[in-house]
Amino acid sequence: MEFNGILDISREALIVTLKLAMPLLLTALLIGLIISLFQALTQIQDQTINFVPKLLAIFLVLFLMMPYFGRTLAQFNEKIINQIVNID
Repeated sequence: MEFNGILDISREALIVTLKLAMPLLLTALLIGLIISLFQALTQIQDQTINFVPKLLAIFLVLFLMMPYFGRTLAQFNEKIINQIVNID
């Protein structure tokens, strides 16, 4: 396999990683921002308040996005397997 083929596979792998990680990261960011705003407004400075809502929201998004994650990974794997089969 040539260097350009390896570079294309690496680029595609990074894009798939970003597609899979972005919904979870954005959820954690949004929940963290909302909780921080709530803490600033109420002057409650407990560090553990931030953890449980983030965890629950990430599990909910993970559960709801599971079909998308599965499709994305299956398409990527199919592409890689087809490239392996076509190696000269």
